[in-house]
Amino acid sequence: MAEARDRINSCYGMIDKEVATRTWAMGEVFTLADCAAAPALFYANKVLPFGDTHRSAKAYLDRLTARPCAARVLREAEPYFKMFPQEA
Repeated sequence: MAEARDRINSCYGMIDKEVATRTWAMGEVFTLADCAAAPALFYANKVLPFGDTHRSAKAYLDRLTARPCAARVLREAEPYFKMFPQEA
């Protein structure tokens, strides 16, 4: 488990660095790359939260989940969140 956490934190660090100077994954325009990143980051944050240690990645996730399309999906999925294993 420790090795898996280390690898995930390493990935968080890469994401944090990449989005520190841009609004979206590829720059200033929302693209399919952001659509692909949203679910992975959302659920990864549930398993191993990164908000306190990777502030740029957290801000990016916040921007992603604030988009109307993502916000709708999250609202509709909310009844099922309890079925997903997450850090207590």
